[in-house]
Amino acid sequence: MGISGDSRTAARAALAEFGGVTEVVTAFTLQSPGCRTARTLLATGPVAAASWAVVLITGRAWTWPIAVPARLALGVLLCAVVAALFTAAVGRTNYARTRTAVITGGVGLVVLDAAVLVGAALAAPAVTWPLVLAAVISIARIGFTLRALPSVIAA
Repeated sequence: MGISGDSRTAARAALAEFGGVTEVVTAFTLQSPGCRTARTLLATGPVAAASWAVVLITGRAWTWPIAVPARLALGVLLCAVVAALFTAAVGRTNYARTRTAVITGGVGLVVLDAAVLVGAALAAPAVTWPLVLAAVISIARIGFTLRALPSVIAA
């Protein structure tokens, strides 16, 4: 029971039009909801970071009553989130790894933004416009992430 001539012709035509397995998997992975979500979150990261940097500098955050281990934990979490999202954004040939990385990074980002919001609300000496702006950006990122993750999980 061999492959008929028509099947071989169809297979060759499909390979010519769509490319081999590697090209198809790469295109599928790069257009996946996970990869798009990771790229969006990475693109908004510098804006969020800059807004929080302004809050921390103008609010003299080094005087806030936040324990050093908590500060270090936030820094480690930030690095882990960026690494996971970067892995998801540049992943080309492993859809499952991309999906797992964006889910991990997305959940970590929600935790990070929520922790920063709570920490600033409890420790900031005053509510200033930079704090309000940074809070709005973080809340928007939390909302975007929570809205995007179900489609990543389902994909």
